[in-house]
Amino acid sequence: MTTFNWTIQSMPAYPQAEDQTDVVFQINWQCSAQDEEYQANSFGAVPVTYVAGTPYTPYADLTQEQVWGWVNSSIDRPDIEANLQAMIDVQKNPPVVTPPLPWSKP
Repeated sequence: MTTFNWTIQSMPAYPQAEDQTDVVFQINWQCSAQDEEYQANSFGAVPVTYVAGTPYTPYADLTQEQVWGWVNSSIDRPDIEANLQAMIDVQKNPPVVTPPLPWSKP
């Protein structure tokens, strides 16, 4: 059975923007899939835009739940997990090939 582990890798921020400090402009995420000894990874980035006058959470007060909310509204988790599962399936069951017979010349 494949397990998926989603993590936030980093959140680059502008030191100052719209009269706020440490304003996140991108969220870098990773999803790792593992099934026995087989593994696959996917990485991505979600842009974030702060608009002056809208609610602002200081960087130090951001929670994983809040940040994942931003990410989840921008990505298709089921599709990413399906692609990772397909990568693992290929590792577990490599495609069959039929090379030419060794004694026949092309």
